Amino acid sequence: MADSFDQTIMFLGTKNLAEAAEFYEQILGLELVRDQEVCRIYRTSPGSFLGFCEHLPVEEPSGGIILTLVCDDVDGWYKKLKNRGVQFEKKPQQNSEFGIYHCFFRDPDGYLLEIQRFDKQL
Repeated sequence: MADSFDQTIMFLGTKNLAEAAEFYEQILGLELVRDQEVCRIYRTSPGSFLGFCEHLPVEEPSGGIILTLVCDDVDGWYKKLKNRGVQFEKKPQQNSEFGIYHCFFRDPDGYLLEIQRFDKQL
């Protein structure tokens, strides 16, 4: 038995698959790796994927779900997404309590997305 898994996929519901596809493909620029007609799966990093499916319920924005995308260039992503029309709930800022630098915005279904950088290596 292996000690870890090779990859991770998180599936979430969407009210409008075409709208989600436009956001995740055109705005965020994620690679579509599988189109299953009612679900679309995107690569977020070499071993991580995010899937959106029409047949799954959409969690309310207060549902406690935060999709966190980790990278070193938080400010660069902020500028790129701002130029693509994304409205941010929080501009990039330091959070000393958690040792991160991050910003927040929402996708078309209301899911909260965070782009963050860890202050120290894990």
